[in-house]
Amino acid sequence: MDRTRSITPDAIAAAHESFIGCRSNQIARNAVAASGIAAAARNPQVAALGTTTFDIQLEQGEITNQKRSGRCWMFASLNTMRYRIMKKLGLKTFELSQAYPLFWDKYERSNWFFENIIATADQPLTDREIAYLLSDPLCDGGQWDMFRSLVKKYGVVPKEAMPETFHSSNTGTMNQYLTRYLRAGAKQLRDAHASGADVAAMKELKQQLMDGVYRVLAICLGEPPATFDVRIRDEKNELKASGTYTPQRFFDEFVDMNLDDYISIINAPTSDKPYMHSYTVKYLGNVVEDGGVRYVNLPIESLKRAAVAQMRDNLPVWFGSDVGQSFLREDGVLDPSAFEVDTLFDLPIEAGLDKAARLDYGESLMTHAMTLQGVNLDADGNPTRWRIENSWGEDAGKKGYEIASDAWFSEYVYQVVVDKKYLTEEELAAYESEPIELAPWDPMGALAR
Repeated sequence: MDRTRSITPDAIAAAHESFIGCRSNQIARNAVAASGIAAAARNPQVAALGTTTFDIQLEQGEITNQKRSGRCWMFASLNTMRYRIMKKLGLKTFELSQAYPLFWDKYERSNWFFENIIATADQPLTDREIAYLLSDPLCDGGQWDMFRSLVKKYGVVPKEAMPETFHSSNTGTMNQYLTRYLRAGAKQLRDAHASGADVAAMKELKQQLMDGVYRVLAICLGEPPATFDVRIRDEKNELKASGTYTPQRFFDEFVDMNLDDYISIINAPTSDKPYMHSYTVKYLGNVVEDGGVRYVNLPIESLKRAAVAQMRDNLPVWFGSDVGQSFLREDGVLDPSAFEVDTLFDLPIEAGLDKAARLDYGESLMTHAMTLQGVNLDADGNPTRWRIENSWGEDAGKKGYEIASDAWFSEYVYQVVVDKKYLTEEELAAYESEPIELAPWDPMGALAR
């Protein structure tokens, strides 16, 4: 027997002696036993980063709340758009419907799923890609490019035109039953293919399945309005907008944003994704006719430069990050030094992996989308702290805002969406090059899962 493969009594005894022989271990044990790792390792000095005044500070309306749903990418996108409406009409606050794009995303994503099932009908169920398609076909997550596709096709509406329902704010049960329905539909489509059905027959079956998807969504969320009446008054009670609009016309007139100008920059410093290349993620998307997603991978300094430039022009910035990392939630502060875990355990836990290794080894990925609304700069114009608008309600953080150090931005921000005019000619050429396709489970697609 190879005893080097097993934990022996001698090894346990040695570990015990090493532990009790260190006074700091006992102090740490007592602190963690009483209050937990987070409280024991919390760095109180980091909380002082939570300033509320910034060199560049955009003022947004009332904080939104995604509640028990994974719609952060929608809320962040709509928050960038409502900012334009408020600025255009001189409003103190305004809110666009988040239930409206939720309906169309679920509907379009169901169609996207069925189309992928038809396209892969020859592959065995044991194939990893088929298992991936079936694993979570209707999650709440998404990407900027997917939101852009929805808005280009369906426009936007004020919140009062399609208000929240129980299941727009609590999507879990709706998703559970719709997912079961989609998997059953996938079986029907694959069984039909195995029985010799041609593509036309499978498309007809898909449409019948899609009618069922619409029914479930309409029951849970209500039907999206084709037209709606608008009456918008400012703080002085002056009527700023009135009339009957379609969602597309409302977007064109009040948001007034060229969606195709806004592109995704990522920072993934891994060896499989060289900088200055364009990337896409297989099977990631929602609107079939608009295609999937596209990113350009650039050094983190390029993301910061473009984000600051856009905010200097008085426009917020959509971004994706791993929000759960180094986050003092009650203080609303994000900083790599938030928790002195390595000191607590006397082990290289935080320091053991750099950004690239965290991506490669599954320690970090994009989990949440928010909006950059401000930044502090040093004497040389370099960012030091970032002001972040979240979508967890005004009770979260500092009245709905979080404050991130620039060091946290470097380590845990993976994507920003900016006007392409802020890219250099070389960076833009890289974005427009033929994208390299990443595997469906690549961490750069994690926000949509």
